[in-house]
Amino acid sequence: MPPPTTNEATQADSLASFFSNILSPGSSLHPTFLLIVDCAFLLLLLLFITLAFVTSGNPHIFALMGIELCLWASVKWFVYELKKIPVSEERRNEEPEDNTSKSESKKAI
Repeated sequence: MPPPTTNEATQADSLASFFSNILSPGSSLHPTFLLIVDCAFLLLLLLFITLAFVTSGNPHIFALMGIELCLWASVKWFVYELKKIPVSEERRNEEPEDNTSKSESKKAI
């Protein structure tokens, strides 16, 4: 198998950076993450609307559409409430620890 090209390596680094950003504490308020969540809910809603036309108004599709809209609203409400919580000064000034020191301390225990 040939070695990855620089373009593939850049894409892999970008993907790894994206997932490390999403999985970091406090990332649920990151605007990019919120945009991705909204786009996913919008695409799901468009899929349900399309299915409603294709299935001639199947009530199960409308039930799933209602569930999806309620879930979307609950996520938006949760983010709204999360934004209202003040960030303490200690957390704001905290520097992230090195991951190697965390794994070494876990091994010592």
